[in-house]
Amino acid sequence: MDGEVRRQKILKEIQGSESPVSGTQLARNFEVSRQVIVQDIAVLRAAGNEIVSTCRGYICQGSHRASRVIRVKHTDDEIMEELNTIVDFGGTAEDVFISHNVYGTLRAELGIRTRKQVMDFVEDIKAGQSSPLKNITSGSHFHTISAESEEILDAIEEELRKKHFLDEQETVDGRKEEMV
Repeated sequence: MDGEVRRQKILKEIQGSESPVSGTQLARNFEVSRQVIVQDIAVLRAAGNEIVSTCRGYICQGSHRASRVIRVKHTDDEIMEELNTIVDFGGTAEDVFISHNVYGTLRAELGIRTRKQVMDFVEDIKAGQSSPLKNITSGSHFHTISAESEEILDAIEEELRKKHFLDEQETVDGRKEEMV
């Protein structure tokens, strides 16, 4: 695992914890030394993350971001528009995943929060480095998106709905459903 991926996973673990996360535990989880964790925390702090060291471990201040899973469907040519919609409204596309009848859930971490990251991602796809997960399930896939507030998530979801990207399926009682 490269350093940037590890740091993003460390940040996610600290942000997702309701109690302090010890450096020793992080070192064990990521199979690196405690010193590497200290260096990773310094890099994360330099990037603007408010990570505080306590006697019981690391905590993030102001990191309680709202998140939501959305179900979407679109063509390969619409990937950029979908992801730009998320980041333009202040969201982060944390991951992409599909629910496959045989393979189960297949997930890839994204962490896309800027137009530059969207552009790089789309260029990698177009260069043939990989194929979108959504193609396994005829375009239908999920994203975990995060933002500073539920209101921002609502705005993102509404804009995706306007662009017909939300994969809203009818339930048995005729209501719309956005997730399985």
